[in-house]
Amino acid sequence: MPATAAPPPLKGGLVSRIGDIPIKVVYLLGAIVATVAAVLLVFVIFSGDVPTQPENEDVVQVAPVPSTSAEASATPTPTETPLPAVPAKMAFADLPGKATAATGTVTDSRTGISYPKLGKPWQARSFSPFAHAQRVGKAGVPQTVIASAMLPGDNPETKPRSDADYRAIAARAARWTLGSQYPEGATLAWTGSLKVSGGKGWTLAFRVTYTDGGKQRTGHALVSVVEVGQTKPAMLMASIPESGRAYWRDLNTLAEKVRPL
Repeated sequence: MPATAAPPPLKGGLVSRIGDIPIKVVYLLGAIVATVAAVLLVFVIFSGDVPTQPENEDVVQVAPVPSTSAEASATPTPTETPLPAVPAKMAFADLPGKATAATGTVTDSRTGISYPKLGKPWQARSFSPFAHAQRVGKAGVPQTVIASAMLPGDNPETKPRSDADYRAIAARAARWTLGSQYPEGATLAWTGSLKVSGGKGWTLAFRVTYTDGGKQRTGHALVSVVEVGQTKPAMLMASIPESGRAYWRDLNTLAEKVRPL
């Protein structure tokens, strides 16, 4: 049987074949290529604008404050150390040291409060779940830190109404600060208890006694819970252990200047 002859080659070769492709398909392929090229160009141009975390930055994760309600109190669960009775009113003790000069105001729009922005050596730091934070030195337990956020935890069933309600919530926030910012076994003694200036809310200041490195040490801290038009109040927390005693006086500055926006 004679061999089948091969089909003759197309005239014009590859160019001729491309010419046989419908014009709509050509346009579609061109659009796809152009789109891919545009996406790649965007990545190249804006890749340097993506924020990155500084190499030496410490991000600290903290446990949430226990759920609160208008009836909240300082009564502990069986596993918690009882807090001393919260004074209905106590002027803030003047702490030792020289106050750091404020360089501005932290306007925390996420929580609805403002308070002083302190100059060096205080520096802004990431401190989840807080919206804003300032710190001196390294992260750890304990650490020298100021931070603000909406009071973590579940929303109260009812909005706090009285000074006593805010004082009770502040006491729970103080208990959380004691447990999250200091070694186990730390205790506190109140050094101030006053209504927040310029709005509803309460600030509690306290001296902390704790053990670190086998030695008994002293720290100071404060918490402010502030009415900001929501069921849940905002919270400012500041804690300065003995290693940061040069900055204890800064707590007086915060206690006097924290307020709702």
